[in-house]
Amino acid sequence: MTFDIWWLTYPVLGAVVGFFAGLLGVGGGGIMVPMLTTLFLAQGFPLEQVVHMALGTSMAAIVLTSVSSLRAHHAHGAVRWDVVRQITPGILVGTFGATFIASRVDTAALAIFFAVFMAYVSIQMLLNIKPKPSRDLPGKAGMTVAGLGIGGVSALVAIGGGSLSVPFMTWCNVKVQNAIGTSAAIGLPIAIAGTVGYLVNGWNAPGTPPLTLGYVYVPALVLMALVSMWAAPIGASLAHRLPVATLKKIFAGLLMALCAKMLHSVFG
Repeated sequence: MTFDIWWLTYPVLGAVVGFFAGLLGVGGGGIMVPMLTTLFLAQGFPLEQVVHMALGTSMAAIVLTSVSSLRAHHAHGAVRWDVVRQITPGILVGTFGATFIASRVDTAALAIFFAVFMAYVSIQMLLNIKPKPSRDLPGKAGMTVAGLGIGGVSALVAIGGGSLSVPFMTWCNVKVQNAIGTSAAIGLPIAIAGTVGYLVNGWNAPGTPPLTLGYVYVPALVLMALVSMWAAPIGASLAHRLPVATLKKIFAGLLMALCAKMLHSVFG
């Protein structure tokens, strides 16, 4: 194994992802996927695999940050474990199943889907859109269907599901603090199922670069995860001292710019 100068970029990306995750409570996929896509293309990785690898590597990195976030929210008693138990079966099936879809969709289509979804997330942040509580949580069948949808979309865009599960639970009269804490707990099975799915589907993919397991590029995973776990507490400690509402708007603009850059890299 020889050192690659591109590896120096991954700790920097991990620091940015961890900082914003701690500061704003957002998953890192919105930053990691477009940036990894651009970096992988610059390293000469096959065009037809770069988005798949960016999704798989991001999912694997989210596993570690999900554990840290889950522990923090559980310590504050903010996790509704009854909701986690009901929704997790659908989450696992939806997330794992969607990786099979993603592996069969070409890079261009995946990039467009990712950009459209992140545009929705950005607009939600910019306008501070929050659904009004109007109903109760559904029964077991309804929670399973919700889990299938949240998990499926999360696997296709490499997120922990918070941008979907928090609005869903808030709409179902779950207190915002509990919705956020429960979403953090749901993020772990999403990340695990997504990572396993991208490992399985990319295992025999032709032309993947060295040091790749399935669709997970190991150097990026290790270097990003180590630094992001260090940077997340720094962001969290600043969350109560900085204008978070303003920063969310800036972050939304950043997401849109990164998505535009990814589309330009793929189609340019």
